[in-house]
Amino acid sequence: QLQLVESGGGLVHTGGSLRLSCTASGRTLDTYTIGWFRQAPGKEREGVSCMPMRDGFTNSQVVGEGRFTISRDNAKNTVYLQMNSLKPEDTAVYYCAADEVAFRLCVLHEAAYWGRGTQVTVSA
Repeated sequence: QLQLVESGGGLVHTGGSLRLSCTASGRTLDTYTIGWFRQAPGKEREGVSCMPMRDGFTNSQVVGEGRFTISRDNAKNTVYLQMNSLKPEDTAVYYCAADEVAFRLCVLHEAAYWGRGTQVTVSA
């Protein structure tokens, strides 16, 4: 069983940066497609960025206008989301997720494994 734990959230001012981490345990991440999602109060969950394992898919970034960068360090079994130039509308709970099927995670936004989330709050 794969467990995911997010960290790195917090309160920042507009224009600030945060780097979120998602550390996996139980299994190694190198065979999974990984993604970041977020959910703001009163809104549906939306995809933020997705990094497939296999060739044939490019990294997809749904939101962020180029301000967010997803990366992974398989040696540390950790996924990162670097967020720069943060805006108040980026305020949300951010979740990482993993699945063996890239299409399911990156397109359908469904995943076999989810973390519990980390709160990001951007003040005006």
